[in-house]
Amino acid sequence: MRVREATEQDLDAVIHVGVTTWRATYPPITGEAYVEEGIAKWWAPDAVLPGIRAGTVLVAEVDDQVVAMASYSVFEDHLMLWKLYVLPDSQGSGAGSALLSEVIARAGSLPVRLTHLVGNDRAHAVYERLGFVESATVPSPIDDGPEEIVMERPAG
Repeated sequence: MRVREATEQDLDAVIHVGVTTWRATYPPITGEAYVEEGIAKWWAPDAVLPGIRAGTVLVAEVDDQVVAMASYSVFEDHLMLWKLYVLPDSQGSGAGSALLSEVIARAGSLPVRLTHLVGNDRAHAVYERLGFVESATVPSPIDDGPEEIVMERPAG
């Protein structure tokens, strides 16, 4: 497995990871309308491309195929992990952990913060194993969506 910064040539693969994972994971938690609204809002090329151009989108590859992605940025006083998705067939392969380890390394002296949907217990357990602690619950960024759990990992 190889982790690297995404390039513009990876745009379709990054979107494929996000859309495929959203459609496989979120309907039982959120319903179909939330999934489709989120895909339209956060997985359109215009939403993904700026992060790729900024160098803040990472991909994990196996045999030259993108199987996972992460996007992050410095936000206020921390590094915010905005997205971390692994294709369903590659979950459990270590791709997500490899991406998260790289994001943590890039945070330097900043804590790392993320959110995940209430009800996504699998994500919660993964983040806890990697040193993240629940710190708050915030409203959904999409009307009628589930709340989000905020988790943080101290710097270092």
